[in-house]
Amino acid sequence: MSIGRTGLHEREPVLSGAIPWRYSIGRWHPVVEARAIPEGRSGNAPGVSGSRHTGAFLWVLLTGAIALGVSGAAFAQEPISEVEPTLPAPPKALPLGPPAPEEPKQFLNWEMRAGRSYVIPGVEILSYLFLLNQFDRHFTEPEALYRVTPSTFRQHVTDGKWVIDDDQFSVNQFLHPYSGTVYFGLARSAGLNFWESFLYTAAGSTLWELGGEKTTPSINDQIATTFGGTFLGDPLFRMANLLLESDDKGKPGFWRELAAGVISPPTGFNRLAFGNRFDAVYPSHNPATFVRFQAGGTLTSSSHNVSSTVKERGAVADLTVTYGLPGKPGYTYTRPFDYFDFHVTTATANTLESLNTRGLLVGAAYASGEATRGIWGLYGSYDYISPQVFRVSTAALSLGTTWQTWLSQDVALQGTALGGTGYGAAGSIKRTGDRDYHYGVSPQALLALRLILGERAMFDLTGREYYVTGVLSPEPQGRENIMRGDASFTLRVFDRHGIALRYAASQRDASYPHVDYRNQTVSTVSLMYVLLGNSGFGAVDWRE
Repeated sequence: MSIGRTGLHEREPVLSGAIPWRYSIGRWHPVVEARAIPEGRSGNAPGVSGSRHTGAFLWVLLTGAIALGVSGAAFAQEPISEVEPTLPAPPKALPLGPPAPEEPKQFLNWEMRAGRSYVIPGVEILSYLFLLNQFDRHFTEPEALYRVTPSTFRQHVTDGKWVIDDDQFSVNQFLHPYSGTVYFGLARSAGLNFWESFLYTAAGSTLWELGGEKTTPSINDQIATTFGGTFLGDPLFRMANLLLESDDKGKPGFWRELAAGVISPPTGFNRLAFGNRFDAVYPSHNPATFVRFQAGGTLTSSSHNVSSTVKERGAVADLTVTYGLPGKPGYTYTRPFDYFDFHVTTATANTLESLNTRGLLVGAAYASGEATRGIWGLYGSYDYISPQVFRVSTAALSLGTTWQTWLSQDVALQGTALGGTGYGAAGSIKRTGDRDYHYGVSPQALLALRLILGERAMFDLTGREYYVTGVLSPEPQGRENIMRGDASFTLRVFDRHGIALRYAASQRDASYPHVDYRNQTVSTVSLMYVLLGNSGFGAVDWRE
């Protein structure tokens, strides 16, 4: 698996060769793409952007996802009707404080995996940075920007000056995090644990900022690449390895190897380059999952205080993958991202409308009576939301909980509630200067609910709010408050096929001097075809 240029590091990435994305019923292959804004780059040549590559990349992945879903190449997973083994008597909920954990007690697993290497990913990252710089200095304008020398590196180290740069929003907030997944994936697939791979990601980003180009090192790039790359990279690594797991414990076939390499190129590269050294599949421990793919068209839309370029009609598709739903007997949460939620929405109007991941970093399971099972702790998240008229993106840490409660014999409520803070950017697509968006410390909150009505219907709702402050911002007097809501009602027609009515609404309230388009709204209603995974609506049944 080869990795090409445009932004797998600090610019726009592209995968060499148009390798098709694939989607399988019951397990999955994520679709990731960036919407590039047609604008020049401060400190770089105008027109050097990732719009051509990222647009093609997304639609290739989406086409492959639909093709594989229709083919019915499903992966093993428990059917929705299967009854789980009986649990021991659950502990009673505590009246105050965090709920009591289920037995047996869970301990953090630092994953000292056999055959791991600390040297190989270090050499790979250094080699990647060197080759990327060589490519840029010969083929990317202005070439002089990348003709670094030892004195350039020494100057960046000794000056100690870091700034917030003026690159395009899609470059800084999507392509940098995606480049971080390369550093993370190289370390993770070489046998290192989550935290070790996080450090390799931070080191790779720092080395590029100091020695990859002559521009002043960027604070926002370091944060987005390290945290966004980690919080996106581990779900991609997990999904690739879940795909490689074989029902008969045999070696995965060619198509699974190929698809896993597309999902996580560093994983595919290390498996190909080092053979038996790194071909052990990362154990999933058989998590409870929920998979849903939707595709359809916009029925109606409305907007306020936006430019005339807004497209009110078009196709839309999204993919949701939830891994490690609470309540499955015997499943534990001892490793970071043993629970995560991955969601991507794409539309013809703006290519990438949203990309969201969140996962449990450190936490524990709990039970409340016989009806409720859940997890709580510290979550890491990466969000990129761009509903045509404005954008917001953050990497954040939050405290919260994910749970499922049986309301009756056949009705279940699943939910996640998070509150925390991160560092992010938000702004209108209307260009007002060198940078058409604003950085700052960003408190945020999320509430996601899914009401499962037996095997026939489901209603789900997700609300997010981001407050981009003037703290650690070049515009300390400004702020952005953005809210995003998604709701859908899904009716199962037969087997794993259904239809859904989807509503999405976004609102921006900004306060900056000399900036137009401060208060904006946009909403859409879409009719969708739905393809579910083998777990149906994803309810986990631990009851006798």
